[in-house]
Amino acid sequence: MAVTARAAALRAQGRDVIGLGAGEPDFDTPEHIKEAAAKAIRDGYTKYTPVGGLPVLKEAIVEKFRNENGLEYASDQILVSCGAKQTFFNLCQALLDPGDQVVIPAPCWVSYPDIAMLADAEPVTVFAGADQGYKISQEQLEAAITDRTRLLVLNSPCNPTGAAYTRSELEGFATVLRDHPQILVAVDDMYEHIYWGDEPFVTFAVACPDFYERTLTINGVSKAYAMTGWRIGYGGGPAKLIANMQKIQGQSTSNAAAVSQMAAVAALTGDQGCVVEMTKAFRERHDFVVSVLDALPGVRCRPGEGTFFAFAEATGAIAATAGIEDDVQLAEHFLDKAEVAVVPGSAFAAPGHFRLSFAAGMETLKEAIDRLGRCLGKG
Repeated sequence: MAVTARAAALRAQGRDVIGLGAGEPDFDTPEHIKEAAAKAIRDGYTKYTPVGGLPVLKEAIVEKFRNENGLEYASDQILVSCGAKQTFFNLCQALLDPGDQVVIPAPCWVSYPDIAMLADAEPVTVFAGADQGYKISQEQLEAAITDRTRLLVLNSPCNPTGAAYTRSELEGFATVLRDHPQILVAVDDMYEHIYWGDEPFVTFAVACPDFYERTLTINGVSKAYAMTGWRIGYGGGPAKLIANMQKIQGQSTSNAAAVSQMAAVAALTGDQGCVVEMTKAFRERHDFVVSVLDALPGVRCRPGEGTFFAFAEATGAIAATAGIEDDVQLAEHFLDKAEVAVVPGSAFAAPGHFRLSFAAGMETLKEAIDRLGRCLGKG
């Protein structure tokens, strides 16, 4: 968001900046969802709702988990929040004590470590590079666990890398975790539908059903339905944990916006063709962007299995560019010389990389990559 704001400020100064930092779809919210929100306003959904969410939305989420994932939850096992970020924040505040450790595979979404620290816990990032497909191994997980480990965070497909864990890889993690019953697993499935892996998407509690009572499954409508600004995320998990997370939320934001909740009902229960079409476009952009980034001097870019991000390793480009010593300076260089805004990998606990969002039109992406190529001395 800071990169996006910087790009907007430069555009306001007259600079022709292409912003590829934002983590949100470039598509508009589908019309049937917007109409549901307008109808909700007319029908009087402008008041407080129960802290945990409207019953009609919780039922839609229960049905989504049942029909799409094969997960059975009751209404009291569901919490609706102001985005998945708040869901994870509520979890950490409700679960973690000072000194607890949170194992976070890296590269990782920027907020996981900081939210853990806000609960006075210690984030333990475990790095996996491109040679591992940006996915940690069973052995790395085992080595990271101590008697203070309380939480493991899994994000698949992953922001920023697009990497997705397979069923067998998740089962391998479960083999490790069975020896550590104090550890709960937080699963961030936000990019579940923006996915094109070789095998079907599977969430952790389905791949490892004996972990049902030890898993919080987090999702939302922001990415799949182009609803980032509506701020609706949700979690499904053990009833006692959900109740405690709801207490935290009750003393912070209370309920998510009533109108947004009704829009989310339309998203989850309505025609899913819009999701299919957006994902098809993201896949086409992914294939183009990854191939051209990988061809740039000093840049390596591994294909992802989902999301709308390309994650590139750029240590060669950093070494070959005068006056550039790290990925933060490289991102500044791209912004200043190429007028293209990307996010440095250090933000995701992955120095030497950068993240590029391909949530933009194909012509914009082609122009952006051309600029980066010229900036790095190609062509």
